[in-house]
Amino acid sequence: MANLSGANLNGANLSGANLSRANLSGADLSGANLSGASLYGANLSGAKMSGANLSGADFRDSYLVNANVTGVKASAADFQGAIGIPLQVGKSEDFYRWGVAEADKGDPTGAIEHFDQALTLKPNFAPAYIARGAARFQLSDPSGAIQDAQIAQRLFLAQGNIQGYQTAQALIQQVQTPAFKPKNGSNFLNFLGGLASVLLQFAL
Repeated sequence: MANLSGANLNGANLSGANLSRANLSGADLSGANLSGASLYGANLSGAKMSGANLSGADFRDSYLVNANVTGVKASAADFQGAIGIPLQVGKSEDFYRWGVAEADKGDPTGAIEHFDQALTLKPNFAPAYIARGAARFQLSDPSGAIQDAQIAQRLFLAQGNIQGYQTAQALIQQVQTPAFKPKNGSNFLNFLGGLASVLLQFAL
């Protein structure tokens, strides 16, 4: 595990480099070429990456809190499981997909963080409300779950999406079923049952 904390790597060519689990906290990677690099599990907290090329890089399970990613190129980069993903590196659909993946791994709390980011980027992104509602129910917050599902219902109705509207309605009914109680950490898609295929469609 390389310790490159605070290192000056401004403009460096690190294409395809193996920096898995490296400590790059506070490092200057501005304008660096990190295309195809492996940064799996790396600590990039407070790193300066403005203008860097992150295309195809592996950031899974990395730590990105307070990283500066202004003007980066991040096409096809993998941020699944990363903590503190800056909003600039993904679209609402990306954060939604990452959230569904986190929830299915048994981490509804981490999933909610991604769904929150998806909704920050696109406040009318109804699928994220449904998914966040399901994750909230897993965390024993039925009122929050119903609130999210109701917002999704209104959005889907306004968008003319009948399947989405019915999915939100089904989630509300599931939450309101007294005998149905999800187990915290249980498989997200198994928990959702028939809703799972619909949520995955939204993620495509």
